[in-house]
Amino acid sequence: MNSKNTISITEARKKIFEIAEEVQKPNKYYTFTENGRPKAVLMSAEQFDSLMEDLELASDPGFAKRMAAVEKEFERGEYVTLEELKKELNFEAKKELMVMESASKKNQYKTGKRKK
Repeated sequence: MNSKNTISITEARKKIFEIAEEVQKPNKYYTFTENGRPKAVLMSAEQFDSLMEDLELASDPGFAKRMAAVEKEFERGEYVTLEELKKELNFEAKKELMVMESASKKNQYKTGKRKK
């Protein structure tokens, strides 16, 4: 995050709709102050969800170990490119979406109809 704005809660009340639009921009958030001290932060719901997801991953004790294993596999060339995977699953002919079933289930994929 690199685009921080600090504003008093009193001033924020006057501009809340403008601020709500402004925080929709990437990496944009506001810190609201009361008596010159930080009191609350406003950011987009999307950015908040992403931040919470990052915190959840960081709190998983096995995450770093699993990521290290994945990086080693990648360095050894143990991966499939997107184009190879599409070809293997006949993706173009099926016109379906592919979604990874679960991070804990190695190499298992689920296909589903594309929503229009």
